[in-house]
Amino acid sequence: MRRLRRVLWISLAALVLLGGFGAGGLYFYQASLDGDIVRAPAALPTSAEEEKKRPQPKPGLGETWLLVGTDRRAEDATTGKAAKGELWQPGQQRTDTIMLAHLSGDGGHAAVVSIPRDSWVSIPGRGKAKINAAFSWGGPALLVKTIETLTGVRVDHYAAIDFKGFATAVDAVDGVDVEVADTVRDTNSSVTWTAGRHHLNGEQALLFVRQRYNLPGGDFGRIKRQQALLKALSDRVLSAGTLTNPAKVDGLLRAITKSITVDDGVTAGLLRSRLADLAGLDDSGFLTMPTRGTGMEGEQSVVYLDDRKTRALSEAIRTDRARQYIEKAGTANAVDEVS
Repeated sequence: MRRLRRVLWISLAALVLLGGFGAGGLYFYQASLDGDIVRAPAALPTSAEEEKKRPQPKPGLGETWLLVGTDRRAEDATTGKAAKGELWQPGQQRTDTIMLAHLSGDGGHAAVVSIPRDSWVSIPGRGKAKINAAFSWGGPALLVKTIETLTGVRVDHYAAIDFKGFATAVDAVDGVDVEVADTVRDTNSSVTWTAGRHHLNGEQALLFVRQRYNLPGGDFGRIKRQQALLKALSDRVLSAGTLTNPAKVDGLLRAITKSITVDDGVTAGLLRSRLADLAGLDDSGFLTMPTRGTGMEGEQSVVYLDDRKTRALSEAIRTDRARQYIEKAGTANAVDEVS
């Protein structure tokens, strides 16, 4: 991981020198990236009273991010600088993708846990509902509170990106490679994914992660596709063709900083460092929050979480023992090849 950070810094320095900015160029370059980032001031609890009710930080036990993907299938961007309006408007938008990304304290491991958007959970002040309703009702702050109540894991940082922004990041590294296990047709988009390797540009990546119909496991299959694309992007970032090419590094960083909305504590420097931590994720670091099946609540189709196993996974994240949990439970998602 330290080697990766050194390579990334070297690439950034080379970019600055090629641009002829001089000794202070790296500072001004990072400042320009920082200026591109859109922040949601109330994404995390802000009052002293709210802070007392949250899981408390424990130094040395890693850092956890709540990663949110939104998809209104709108023409305009909904996150980042290109957004035409606020990220959240009451009742206007739900979260299609909810992931907890935990980075270990020693910087040697990362675990990404997807929470099914239809998970039937307790939403503070609202009662039982699908977890993605929390964002619709109360924006990032209520979603963070719901996640922390559910898991007991402190959310240190929040980042939201719409699917169009993710497509821009894919294009910035000249596309990504994914492996499809069996030929499957998306009955909604009329796209057929043949078995084998596919090199995807940004628009193709959108079609890949949006499919849910005709997939084994439905939304659970979609979660694996989302994780597979994240893994493919991290592999591409780690590749020599990206890290040793200053223009590609610049394109990727600008694509991400212009496309995301984050909490107030996120700077360009922190974002760059955490991207380096996530780059090169191995296949064993991806999980789905444990479930015990699906059912109906009124007219809603919902997912029921397995309370006991969810507590065990949450405890592993809280105590920075996600790697040991994965090794013992053997429940990691295989994302190098998906349906």
